[in-house]
Amino acid sequence: MFVHLHVHSALSPNWGLHSPERLCASARALGYQSLALTDRNGLYVIPRFLQAAQETGITPLIGTEAVTERHRAVLLARNEEGYANISRLLSDLHCRREFDLIQALTEYRHNVVVASDDAKLVTALKRQSPAALFVELSPGHALHRSLALARDLNLPPVATARALMLDRGEFHLHRVLRAIHLNSKLSRLKQEESACDADLLFPAQRMAEFFPHCPEALENTLHVAELCRNEWDFSRTIFPAFRDLGNDSAFLELQRRAHQGALWRYGCLDEKTETRLAKELGIIRDKGFAHYFLVVEEISKQSERTCGRGSAAASLVAYCLGITHVDPIRHNLFFERFLNEGRTDPPDIDIDFPWDERDAILDFAFARYGAQRAAMVSNHVGFKGRSALREVAKVYGLPDYEIKEMTERVSGFWKSEQTAAAITSHPLFKGERISADWQEIIDTAQRLGGQLRHLSLHCGGLVIVPDEIRKYVPVELSRKGLPLIQWEKDQAEDSGLVKIDILGNRSLAVIRDAMAAVKKEGDGAIDYASWRPLEDAKTQEILRRGLTIGCFYLESPSIRLLLRKIWSSTATSATFGLDLFEVLVQASSIIRPAANSFIQEYVARVQGKPWSHLHPLLESVLDETFGIAIYQEQITQIAMELAGFSAYEGDQLRKIITKKHREKRLADYRVKFFAGGVARGVTEPVLAEIWEQILSFSGYSFCKPHSASYALLSGKAAFMKAHHPAPFMAAVISNQGGYYSAFAYISEARRLGLAILPPDVNDSDYPYTGAGQGLRVGLMQIDGLTRDGAEKLLKERERGRFSSFKNFLARVKVTRVDGERLIKAGCFDSIEGLKRRPALLWELLHSQQQTTGLLFEQQTELPAPPPYDARQVLRQETESLGFLVSRHPLTLYKEAWLRHRPIKGAEMMDYAGKWVTMVGWWITTKMVEDKRGRPMEFVSFEDVSAIFDATFFPDVYARFCRKLSQRRPYLIKGIVEVEFGVATLRVKWVGFLDE
Repeated sequence: MFVHLHVHSALSPNWGLHSPERLCASARALGYQSLALTDRNGLYVIPRFLQAAQETGITPLIGTEAVTERHRAVLLARNEEGYANISRLLSDLHCRREFDLIQALTEYRHNVVVASDDAKLVTALKRQSPAALFVELSPGHALHRSLALARDLNLPPVATARALMLDRGEFHLHRVLRAIHLNSKLSRLKQEESACDADLLFPAQRMAEFFPHCPEALENTLHVAELCRNEWDFSRTIFPAFRDLGNDSAFLELQRRAHQGALWRYGCLDEKTETRLAKELGIIRDKGFAHYFLVVEEISKQSERTCGRGSAAASLVAYCLGITHVDPIRHNLFFERFLNEGRTDPPDIDIDFPWDERDAILDFAFARYGAQRAAMVSNHVGFKGRSALREVAKVYGLPDYEIKEMTERVSGFWKSEQTAAAITSHPLFKGERISADWQEIIDTAQRLGGQLRHLSLHCGGLVIVPDEIRKYVPVELSRKGLPLIQWEKDQAEDSGLVKIDILGNRSLAVIRDAMAAVKKEGDGAIDYASWRPLEDAKTQEILRRGLTIGCFYLESPSIRLLLRKIWSSTATSATFGLDLFEVLVQASSIIRPAANSFIQEYVARVQGKPWSHLHPLLESVLDETFGIAIYQEQITQIAMELAGFSAYEGDQLRKIITKKHREKRLADYRVKFFAGGVARGVTEPVLAEIWEQILSFSGYSFCKPHSASYALLSGKAAFMKAHHPAPFMAAVISNQGGYYSAFAYISEARRLGLAILPPDVNDSDYPYTGAGQGLRVGLMQIDGLTRDGAEKLLKERERGRFSSFKNFLARVKVTRVDGERLIKAGCFDSIEGLKRRPALLWELLHSQQQTTGLLFEQQTELPAPPPYDARQVLRQETESLGFLVSRHPLTLYKEAWLRHRPIKGAEMMDYAGKWVTMVGWWITTKMVEDKRGRPMEFVSFEDVSAIFDATFFPDVYARFCRKLSQRRPYLIKGIVEVEFGVATLRVKWVGFLDE
């Protein structure tokens, strides 16, 4: 008797509340067989909605509520053409400033049902054609006026509920969403700025009670639903088109390039390579992927430095085309993780470019294929962690200082789903009572999760189609002006859109810049194509010792500890004979949130602990990783060998494990896995243990080809650090974005024996520079110095060095602020002397007054101020550069240091099992929870000799958590623990050295 034709999900931006899965389940529970989803100004979640509808037995109807400042209408697609027209209309709505909904509907109305209570809009559309045009009647929205409009225009009425809630108690949450979006206090939110409290997913009987005087409005919902009933299929893969080639011609061109590339890579082809190449090309031909490979190759060729990664690095064809750089045959990479005969969804190829070249690569792609055919994939930005708490507190009207005090404390541990009770039980709030206001705010923020706020650019996803992108999915414009589809990456892939990930990688820029500096200094050029860094002894040494700060992918405390454990002094001689590259690949992949229990066993086995496979069938899959599942594709391989899965089924299991919304399908696959294993003679306890390993991949994890690609890049970085430390560390700091702060990298440079040279008006470039045994601080480090001011200085210096401060002022039109920054940073100390800094400030002021005409007397005697004392000089250094560059800050506390007689970080192994006192400067931290859910923290400190790692177990963390994460000198007491030949500090007490 009724169908809901106007429904909003949580992906209705800043409006809806519930996921499409919840809405479909609720509609089914109310007895509905059909449901329309009509999110505001978008089709943001249509692929997910179709999947949810299929799983709940609901017939999906696709639509949107198009809303502008002047007009609004519900639009429902009758078929694919209607869908394409809605998509085009929404694209215009977001991309055209002069957009007018009435005008747009005259162009895009074919095969679209329109329902609205907007008198001007329906009157104009009726003049064009009354077909598929309805007047919308909704409880709580001037129902009688809408009915009068329908009768005056002789148009059929249709009933809707404008549903966004499942019960009236959710209206408050909707109002909070609206207040956040409008940047308004909740108390000031106007009635017309939010929905009506009657906008619910009502049962059909309740809807009938609203329309006793107009039963035809209910009957028309059935008519509209029938008009819009369609077998929607979003599974067809939509490939880009390479040039004007047909499919057969594209494949022949790909085959030619692949064979040509194989000769370039291998010189001559053996039978194994020929067979693998033929197999891959056969699958690519059958799947119609030739165009895709050719397009990706064309894009990748736009830069000399690339890193093709992800599952595509398992492809020999990609390797031969130069898209990837790790030999998949030599390193036993599993091609079926990337592409297999049964796979129906498109694979994607990820390519890293130097981060500062990425925009130019995207410019090329859009220039080559056009904005009509190409667009970026979006991220759906919602509410996470403390941002939800902050936004809710703002609309409740709490003062900024109170919000900041609360959110700073919860930033390290709070998740949106936690309650006020969870926060009050945390050690950071020990002994405090949370006010009723904050309890309500926390409980409200906890209910914010899947709501869409706005779109942002995905870090690299580019979609190219052969015809028109806007007929498949609506397009918006990013802040940078790039076209942006309304789907995030999972929905784009599920809908057949083939994604090319064009990503920015700072390590590629680091290696590029370091190599350029080495070449400039005449230390010899490196042939990038033939470079084999992991065959170098010095490179191998720093990798085995975990001296990898600055080396992308291998510089976090956890991976450095793991590398040290693998090749520690307790390791057997056989360990040192392991293939370094293979172990790097394994180590960088096993570091994932859910694999901690497996890491300990892995290290023990690498170091020689006897082990055996849980079942003989696993030998071919897990032999290379010491019997432990490390890579994503091993999920597929285990399922194939142990439970008889096909490559496609195994890959589906792998995808379900690593994605959200997986519970139901995962349960089905578990049944299949156990049944298949038992049929092959595997016992249930063994299957249960292997299943636990498989589930560990639900955390962030990598496939082997991905890790192999990055391990190769890490090896190149390690080579540069081992042989050219000054230009390498300069490039690391200059490109920013590493794991550590500039301060930590400066300290690492000191440990490498480099002299840290201060910023200098004659010798500093804008970035850091390194040559020989010196690392020069760049002008970029000076806080507050404008880029324009720095560029004026550098451009003038090309004409000759500055001989004095007076000479500098005569040649460079510097602002007063920029001049002060340069003086306080010590940039003129080399030509004027440190003692002249106060006098230079007076000279700068005098020069500025002369320039502006404020000084009338030509002869002015300037003051002769005394030089700054040592403490003031250090204070200026910290203020202008952000930290001390001239010395390690711990050297300022020598008296206190000597009084406590601490051991050095580099000497920890000599104190295994002993109680010690240590001094350290805070570097970085990682919050985790123990098995009982109690918070604990791993902190990296450094003294003047080394970085050392300290563990604050839950009991100690509860006592000292408020003292952590401050850049101050720490005094730490605890016990040195040694595991696999690596020492860490188990903290028992912590304080500050400067107290």
